[in-house]
Amino acid sequence: MQQLLRITDIKYRKTSEKEMNTIRFWVNNSRTTSLPQSLLPAVLAACVASQASGFSIYAGLLAVFGVVTAHMSLNLFDDYFDYRVKGTEFRDAMARKGFRARIAKCRYITSGEATLNQLLIACLVFGSIALAAGSILWWFRGDFILWITLISAVLGISYSGAPLRLSYRGLGDVVIGIMFGPLSMTGVYYAACGHFDRSIVFISIPVGLLVANIVYVHSIMDCEPDKESGKMTFAVLLKSRRRMLFCLLLLLSSAYGCIIGGVWLGYLSKYYLFTLLTLPAAVNLFYLMVAFVRCPGRKFSPRFWMGPVGDWKKIEAYRLDWFMIRWLSARNLLSFFCLILIIVGFIA
Repeated sequence: MQQLLRITDIKYRKTSEKEMNTIRFWVNNSRTTSLPQSLLPAVLAACVASQASGFSIYAGLLAVFGVVTAHMSLNLFDDYFDYRVKGTEFRDAMARKGFRARIAKCRYITSGEATLNQLLIACLVFGSIALAAGSILWWFRGDFILWITLISAVLGISYSGAPLRLSYRGLGDVVIGIMFGPLSMTGVYYAACGHFDRSIVFISIPVGLLVANIVYVHSIMDCEPDKESGKMTFAVLLKSRRRMLFCLLLLLSSAYGCIIGGVWLGYLSKYYLFTLLTLPAAVNLFYLMVAFVRCPGRKFSPRFWMGPVGDWKKIEAYRLDWFMIRWLSARNLLSFFCLILIIVGFIA
């Protein structure tokens, strides 16, 4: 009997370990480095809601969890739709032509570690978890949560999925900015406290602009490969490098302009002006992008004030330092901006 129990215990441990490895595998492939662009805005919205009447910490945490799992699902769906449309051969072809394109996307598919059907199942599992969280909140908070969830799901799938494929029509930056800015933040705020306040609008719009900025910086650097592959991003649509930089400057300045406008109109406390402390990081990002346009081969090393950059030696070994120094600067700018807003939200 004891031997039978021991064998059962060993089998259970092996099964549990296998399941944990599977979960870890798909979490890692859902681009966890990009999760701050959904997690921090959602946490920020919950923190702002915590100062309002009717706040429920459980509803707030469930809303944040739903946003993050939805983001993971949509990242995997993006891989799924991109692979189905073009595979990865076109990336290898561009690399042979000398394009500085990121060619490691969907490596877990091309390496044989997972199949396309397994990827689709992972997409649906993460998406179902997010929808379950949204359904619970809809039950307690009403139809506003339902509409936010449905609109977000449609926009997310349509980002790279047929028939709209918005990221191929120059609208990807806009979609991401709306989803992880005003949509998710107002949704989390409402889920956490059960009502709406105009202040969340003046906070969510600049956050959404900085989220869109991450995608836009990405599209500027991938402009030539995207053009070659037929992907019409906003950067490709602009054509001129000068126009791209002007729109980048407009995007960054508008984010700070929204905060200043909210304070001036009286919807936000003057303490929100502490977000201007991140202005040097925004200026540095713009400088890096100007340097990319004028001298793409120029190398830059990370500085401590740029924020976390991960394993930089590994990034350099993969020859992605030219891309990651700029992408991480854009991501960290959003992170610093949100962290200041979170702190100010408890003070104001």
